[in-house]
Amino acid sequence: MTDDVKLLMLAGDYVEDYEIMVPYQALSMLGYRVDVVCPDRKAGDKVLTAIHDFEGAQTYSEKPGHAFTLTADFDAIDTDEYLGLIVPGGRAPEYLRLNPRVIEIVRAFADRPMAAICHGAQLLAAAGVIKGRTVSAYPACRPEVELAGGTYADIAVTEAVTDGELVSAPAWPAHPAWLAQFLKVLGANISI
Repeated sequence: MTDDVKLLMLAGDYVEDYEIMVPYQALSMLGYRVDVVCPDRKAGDKVLTAIHDFEGAQTYSEKPGHAFTLTADFDAIDTDEYLGLIVPGGRAPEYLRLNPRVIEIVRAFADRPMAAICHGAQLLAAAGVIKGRTVSAYPACRPEVELAGGTYADIAVTEAVTDGELVSAPAWPAHPAWLAQFLKVLGANISI
């Protein structure tokens, strides 16, 4: 891979820490240029993150995460320059889906490689790109997946599912499976 192979990642305040940090670092390590953007922000600006943990309660707990430095200007994004899209979860998708430009960006990747995890399915549902597709997400997002015409994949928190060009997973414990499947969709060939 070279720096010319670009991926786009959508972020916002309180994006899940692992779900932005791990894919950004892993894909960058492999040679992809990952442009991470947020509405109303530029390269060098930061977004706050939250760490969601599974500690035996009925839902996840939330703790402060790290500040993540954005790598590109949201207003300068030309979706034609990117091979694929990454949509991390956390609380960011619930309000990012209200931004018309974010919805346009997601729709531009409807037939291209796209990876969504956790609450990222909220953006996919709002953009109308999951009708007829099998999608995993954090279990609380199941109604949104189904109301948007998708089939919810009720899989283990460590698993991921691929439907065509779309790779999705329930939460960050699925990173190994989710990223491996996304790399296949991207056409990457990695061997040891």
